[in-house]
Amino acid sequence: MKWFYLASALMAPSQAALRFGCATLSIQRLDPVVQPGIVPSTHLHQIVGGNAFKPNMSGDVGNQGTCTTCVFSEDFSNYWTAVMFFKHENGSYQRVPIMENDALPAGINGGMTVYYTQQDFFSNGNQKITSFQPGFRMTVGDVTSKETHTGLKFVCLDTKSTRFPELPTFPTQPCKGGIMTVHHFPSCWDGKNLDSPDHQSHMYNTANEAFQPAGPCPASHPVRMPQVAYETLWDTAKFSSMWPKDGSNPFVMSYNDNLGYGTHADYVFGWKGDALQRAMDNSCMFNACENGRPLLSQGVTEMNKCAVQSTVNENIDGCKPIFMCYSTKVTLTTFFY
Repeated sequence: MKWFYLASALMAPSQAALRFGCATLSIQRLDPVVQPGIVPSTHLHQIVGGNAFKPNMSGDVGNQGTCTTCVFSEDFSNYWTAVMFFKHENGSYQRVPIMENDALPAGINGGMTVYYTQQDFFSNGNQKITSFQPGFRMTVGDVTSKETHTGLKFVCLDTKSTRFPELPTFPTQPCKGGIMTVHHFPSCWDGKNLDSPDHQSHMYNTANEAFQPAGPCPASHPVRMPQVAYETLWDTAKFSSMWPKDGSNPFVMSYNDNLGYGTHADYVFGWKGDALQRAMDNSCMFNACENGRPLLSQGVTEMNKCAVQSTVNENIDGCKPIFMCYSTKVTLTTFFY
C-alpha cells in the first residue's frame, strides 16, 4: 500500500472512494460469522459499526440497529479483527491500546479506518461497481495459516502517517510510532451466495497487492464489488522499554499467534437501503462524500456514544496465563477464516 496513491487520488479524475473512521463498538469474545451463537468465542475481537452486533446475526442488519460508531450514519455494517496483546517476561499478557488514525477527525475512541475502493485506490476502471446485498458476509485470512496472504500486512510505524514498507509478519524490533495491522478483502463475487461454508469461497481476489490495479473478475465470480479494507493502529510504543532481552517478538494476537500469519478479519454488510450503491455511483472522495454528498454523516460525539453491552463477563485488559485471553475449548480447526 504505497502512500503516493493518496496524492494521485486527490489529483486524478476519480470514482467514489470511501475512507472513514469507526469508533470501537465493543471488545469481547464474540464472532457471529465464524462461531455463531458460541459465547464466548475462541478469541477476543475489536468490533466497530452498528449496534445490532450480537452472538447470532441474520437478515438485513442495516434495519436492525439504532446507532453506529462509523462516520457515515447510514452504515450499520460490522467490522472486526483480533486484538493485540503484549507478553510480559513473567508470562502475563496485557492488552495493547488502540490509537485513532491522525488522518481522521480528532477524538475517535480507538476503532479502525475503513476503506471501500474500486479497481484500485483512485479508479473504478470504467466497470460497474455493485454494492453488497443485505445478509452478505465474508472473512479474510486464516487463523491456522503458516504462510503469508496478499493484502494482510503489518506496518512498523515511525509516525501515524507511515504506510510502508508493509510486512507479511510482525515487526522484529520496537516501532517508534506503534504497529498498524492491515486487512484487505477480495472484491469479485459469485453473484449468487451471500455467504459460503468457509466464508470466503463466494469471493475471489484479483489484486496482487493492496490498492493496486485489480485484474478482471473471472467467470466464476463475475460481479465486481468494492474492495473493503481495514487499518488498525496499535499503541505498542509504550511497551518498547520492556522488549525481551533475547530480542524475541513480545506481541501476540488474541488467537495466540506471535508471528502474524494467522491475521484475519470479518465483515457483515449493513448499509441502509441503497446508500452504498449511491456512493459507488458517485465521484466523491473520502470526506467529500459526507454531509449528504451523497452520504449522511455524523460527528465524533455521536460515534463514540454508540456501544453494545458485553455478552461475555471477563477481564479483557490483562490475563495470565494466555487461556484467559484465548480458549482452546472450541476447536479452531472446525471453523474457517
